[in-house]
Amino acid sequence: MAAEIRHTDCQLIVTDTAHLGRLQSLALGLSADRLLVIDSPEYLQRIAESRCTAQASDGVGADSLLLLLFTSGTTGASKAVKCSQGRLAQIAHLATEKFGHVRSDVDYCCMPLFHGNALMALWAPALANGATVCLTPTFSASRFLPDVRYFGATFFTYVGKALGYLLATPERADDADNQLARGFGTEASPEDQAQFRRRFGAELFEGYGSSEGGGAVVLDPAAPPGALGRPAHEGVVVVDPETLQDCAAAVFDQHGRVLNADAAVGEIVDKQGRRGFEGYYNNDDADADRIRNGWYWTGDLGYLDAAGFIYFAGRRGDWIRVDGENMSALTVERVLRRHPLVIAAGVYAVPDPRSGDQVMASIEVAEPDSFDVDGFTQYLSAQEELGSKGIPRFLRISANLPVTGSNKVLKRELQEQRWHTDEPVFRWVGRGARCSCG
Repeated sequence: MAAEIRHTDCQLIVTDTAHLGRLQSLALGLSADRLLVIDSPEYLQRIAESRCTAQASDGVGADSLLLLLFTSGTTGASKAVKCSQGRLAQIAHLATEKFGHVRSDVDYCCMPLFHGNALMALWAPALANGATVCLTPTFSASRFLPDVRYFGATFFTYVGKALGYLLATPERADDADNQLARGFGTEASPEDQAQFRRRFGAELFEGYGSSEGGGAVVLDPAAPPGALGRPAHEGVVVVDPETLQDCAAAVFDQHGRVLNADAAVGEIVDKQGRRGFEGYYNNDDADADRIRNGWYWTGDLGYLDAAGFIYFAGRRGDWIRVDGENMSALTVERVLRRHPLVIAAGVYAVPDPRSGDQVMASIEVAEPDSFDVDGFTQYLSAQEELGSKGIPRFLRISANLPVTGSNKVLKRELQEQRWHTDEPVFRWVGRGARCSCG
């Protein structure tokens, strides 16, 4: 936190009494009047003293810097993304078109506002349309449905782990007794979307985006299960980072597994350049990594099918190379999360002196001590889309996987720990019939 505050040249911090001591211990060099404590007795007085007629300040326009948004940092270091007044307004307009936001909406915000999910997909369109926003201090699976009913919420946003917690709650006959109509987020599988629709009566829109922007994909109702939609324009393509050539169209087997991953999976790029990307704050090296060859590189893996639909295959750091073949960690994660007892999952590469990488997975379950590992290995063996190399060779079982502030599994930390943990780790042996402690 201290490093991020210093990196952004912060001049004022808004906080509360519960977090004031922690901030004061960081020696940030800010005077006491630079900390606005919202639950202090002086807060309302200071607000009243500063009250004025709303008006635009001189020199403020669409290009003026509005905020800095830190990336999640799931596979690498967080970076501060610039967002101007005009960019956030455009995002609000596009979100309104995509998801049908109207003034009468009640938006339930259970994700943190320092993350693009809540800020750009919920708060910005609500502000643009004059809708109501209901804020919760933190996400709670047990409070979700009571809150939705109490507020009469019609829209919400999510990320994968939060959705996993919701779907893991005991099912009740009256789950659909609510006004929720739609939700937007990431990391929900087609099975998750169908289960949520059946239980709660709301449609989930699985989207693609990033704090940096880009707008590379547009929704298409005709998209097959698992597809994000279509490229937003002809400049959005999937490219081999080494050859700079467009990748081949994906070929699927009957289980939906990509048969030609080496040829089809590459990085999603925009050949028309930076477009919505406004750069990182005080980070020229990161800017240069994004804009190469005159193209904007998203840092995301993907592939296109023969019909032109685009699919997400994970972050650039999610590429695992096993026995000379590339595979996406996201593909394995989706299979793991399909298991009814798995709340969240992270898949990553661990080194193998003979085969380059091996696949390691960490899963979160409610009761690790009673989890049926043998039954889980049988489940994995039956998943045809994993193939012979996609089954994790190491499995870590946890009651609480580490996450970012936006509830994304922190795979970077898991990869650093490998099997050096107090939690149980199992190693795949034989033909998959048994697991033994590693």
